[in-house]
Amino acid sequence: MENYTSNPATTPANILCIGIGWFPKTPGGLDRYVYELTHQLAASQDRVELCGVGLPETQSNYGVKLTNLAEPEHRLWERLWLIRSNFLQRKSAKPDAINLHFALYSFPLLQVLPKGVPVTFSFHGPWALESKQEGAGKLSVFLKHWIEDRVYRRCDRFIVLSKAFGDILHQEYQVPWNKIYVIPGGVDLSRFQLDRSRPEARKQLDWPENRPIVFTARRLVNRVGLDKLLMAIAIIKPQIPDIWLAIAGKGPLRGELEQQVTDLGLNDNVKFLGFLPDDQLPIAYQAADLSVMPSQSLEGFGLSVLESLACGTPALCTPVGGMPEILEPFSPCLIAASTEAKAIAERLEELLIGKMPMPSREACREYAAMNFDWKKIAQKVRKVLLE
Repeated sequence: MENYTSNPATTPANILCIGIGWFPKTPGGLDRYVYELTHQLAASQDRVELCGVGLPETQSNYGVKLTNLAEPEHRLWERLWLIRSNFLQRKSAKPDAINLHFALYSFPLLQVLPKGVPVTFSFHGPWALESKQEGAGKLSVFLKHWIEDRVYRRCDRFIVLSKAFGDILHQEYQVPWNKIYVIPGGVDLSRFQLDRSRPEARKQLDWPENRPIVFTARRLVNRVGLDKLLMAIAIIKPQIPDIWLAIAGKGPLRGELEQQVTDLGLNDNVKFLGFLPDDQLPIAYQAADLSVMPSQSLEGFGLSVLESLACGTPALCTPVGGMPEILEPFSPCLIAASTEAKAIAERLEELLIGKMPMPSREACREYAAMNFDWKKIAQKVRKVLLE
């Protein structure tokens, strides 16, 4: 395993990226990562082309060339055929480096990618394993794993956001460690910042002013552990009766989770915000006393942890995936003992009542800025892409 430090070259490069969709139109960790990375590379004078599905017609303000290969409304077979045919029809200079981000949309291009150009795959998570945990059928899981395996065989090197996902890539897909580079994700410090007080943020969002507030931004699916977080809130409610949990995000489990809130008697303690507009997300972090990532499995990094810290709000996580790798050097007390509701509740209560000290808002911001500034992270990625 190798970890790279920043060493930006002086000569601008042509970098081709194959992503999925376009952030913030399709919010999510992968699309946010690709959006930030491509714009940071373009801002440092590289010529960057991003190919994907459902990309906007208008070009980016930061010099990223957008090439839309298909629309998400197309049936899958049609989408894959269009990806290949439209890629072949595009008129672009031969790239110096190719960066793939999603196995499914990379698969149709394996035989038509320019020859003699290094191909790096940014591994954001095991697609097949995630589908299996969300209840996908055996055939679907098998096909996804087969596609991933074929794509990875075409790649020269891999970037993972954490050693935890490096382990999965190595063990599940037999990728040798000498091809794997661990480079954490980054945070846009100009967007996620400490520019308003907690009372100001709460007033702006019309949130309760005098209650302890916990915030989480999650897709409402099984592996993110929101059911365990609700159980944890119920456990500590007798000790902290006015605790208030704000949940941002959409997903198939909303109905089940809302019913769980009612069953646990938490209707006055939990608010489902639904999709939170991107400009309100930093304000929500600033309004909370604490943010929580109660993931149960396959959390490769946890961008929400960085976003919260950059806004000056401590983030509590479970000991899953790459999240402890972020928080361990900063404040180990922000890592729950296990993924169980009881362990989450215990650490939540200790932090909220002051039994265990939380880092200051300024310390959170400083740690994020020193270690995860996207400008620095993008240059580390660039060095691997162009090696």
